[in-house]
Amino acid sequence: MIECRGLRAGYGGREVLRGVDLCVAPGEMAGLLGPNGSGKTTLLHVLSGVLSPTAGTVRIGEREIGDLKPKERAGMVAAVPQRAGPVPGMTVTSLVLLGRYPYLSFLGAYGARDHAAAQAAMDETGITPLAGRQTEALSGGEFQTALLARALCQATDILLLDEAAANLDVARKAAMHELLRKKNAAGLTVLSAVHDLNLAALYCDRLIFLKNGRVLADGPTRTVFTRVIVEEVYETTFHVFAHPVTGVPQGVVVPGGGPGAGGR
Repeated sequence: MIECRGLRAGYGGREVLRGVDLCVAPGEMAGLLGPNGSGKTTLLHVLSGVLSPTAGTVRIGEREIGDLKPKERAGMVAAVPQRAGPVPGMTVTSLVLLGRYPYLSFLGAYGARDHAAAQAAMDETGITPLAGRQTEALSGGEFQTALLARALCQATDILLLDEAAANLDVARKAAMHELLRKKNAAGLTVLSAVHDLNLAALYCDRLIFLKNGRVLADGPTRTVFTRVIVEEVYETTFHVFAHPVTGVPQGVVVPGGGPGAGGR
């Protein structure tokens, strides 16, 4: 479980999150949605320990996040960031092996178990053919997939993703989310920030909509993905309909329906 109460956070004195209450239970796969500037990335930064809140609490299981040492936290929560650059001279295998940081001995050497975990993560994400390639030679989508492999190699119970599929083509987006659903079915708790409403609805059982640093709607996908809610969140006109195969809600913007909300 990962939970925050009364969460406030921001950058340089500018408040982005304005009192967020949220609990993602073990085994959930939740999508985090909202317009640019709604606070999705900031929330994930706080939940992963990258950013300290200005007020409120964050708990991972029974522990306050501020009481955890970095290595302890890394053994509990893995994250795939939105913005990360390749490290010159680092191979894909070396990048994925960084996920084993929580389990390294005092000597800091990778063992057979670490290499096996890295290989399994590369196999699952389909990047084994890229194992020896330098990270700076990867495409944006390949690099994002390598970051996912690193997170899976970390073998945590909770996975946070920030637009992890943004650089992927349609088929690879679907493949990534099929893998996430498979890991979720095996017990992994997933909270994923996604701009693609329809993709989130197809793969997430719960949707959390942020707007202006607050939770505007939160609940089962079929309950909260409504025209009224998405129009309030994005301030433009939508047509919402049932997916012809799965029956889950899907939406398209109606041309001329008005400008969307913008910001950080």
